[in-house]
Amino acid sequence: GELTHKRRLSALGPGGLSRDRAGFEVRDVHYSHYGRMCPIETPEGPNIGLINSLASYARVNQYGFIEAPYRKIDKTDPKNPRVTDEVVYMTADEEDNYHVAQANEPLDEDGYFVNKNVSGRFREETQEYEKQMFDYMDVSPKMVFSVATALIPFLQNDDANRALMGSNMQRQAVPLLTTEAPVVGTGMETKTAV
Repeated sequence: GELTHKRRLSALGPGGLSRDRAGFEVRDVHYSHYGRMCPIETPEGPNIGLINSLASYARVNQYGFIEAPYRKIDKTDPKNPRVTDEVVYMTADEEDNYHVAQANEPLDEDGYFVNKNVSGRFREETQEYEKQMFDYMDVSPKMVFSVATALIPFLQNDDANRALMGSNMQRQAVPLLTTEAPVVGTGMETKTAV
């Protein structure tokens, strides 16, 4: 419960929106939420889409903007870009200037792309681009989701509405007297338990 409370993002309150006046557009998932706000974890009912959850790796910068982490791509050799381990945090408007590769895109041991065409995104477009186009790469496939959502095993096979209910119910869980590791997990359990 505490976990989600401390990572809440709200569009309500002073200077914000009111429940009754907020239309569908403001509540809907936007491409700029990627890696910053969870597209799944939001309450059902009148607050849907107005109260959100911070994504797993996101942080709030000194100006109050949400930043997401990306691996920098070294383009010294423009024909063959190399993914570095240098992590850069960017706000949504900064990210708009760059092509970002998917986190699970295969790389060789030196950090070069295995495939000629790489799946990634530029603003709201997600498609395959030539590898030379990319400036950054996502740090992890779970950076899109909140901690509660990332605890759901086989999330990719779940209906979004059901995943929403599941991530909201994770908050209502209580600890066991005799703790035991789950049989099926996502690898996020240890980080959450500590």
